[in-house]
Amino acid sequence: MAGKRILVVDDDPDIRELLFTALEDEGFEVVPAANGQEALATIRTFRPDVIILDLMMPVMDGWQFVKEMRARDEDIPLVLLSAARDLPKHAKDLDAAEIIEKPFDLSELLPKIARVASAA
Repeated sequence: MAGKRILVVDDDPDIRELLFTALEDEGFEVVPAANGQEALATIRTFRPDVIILDLMMPVMDGWQFVKEMRARDEDIPLVLLSAARDLPKHAKDLDAAEIIEKPFDLSELLPKIARVASAA
């Protein structure tokens, strides 16, 4: 997956750090963001191939982030990483490429992200 770019959007610093390290070890270029507002600012300068997105965050949640991103005509594949109830329904509503429920297992998460990134 060398050269593929991932934006990790999650308010939990431990999850951001874990995903940053694990994805970099897999050869991805990774940038973390703590909320949707930070993520919107980031995609102005860093064009990710995939966005790993938590839904429940302060400042700007995942739903608002997707609305704002799509309003800018950005069409970047989403991997929802959330403990939100009805995650499959949210994924369908947000047209997400993949879902991963929290708590998650890295051995399940990494292949899903690689599959979405390779299709991007």
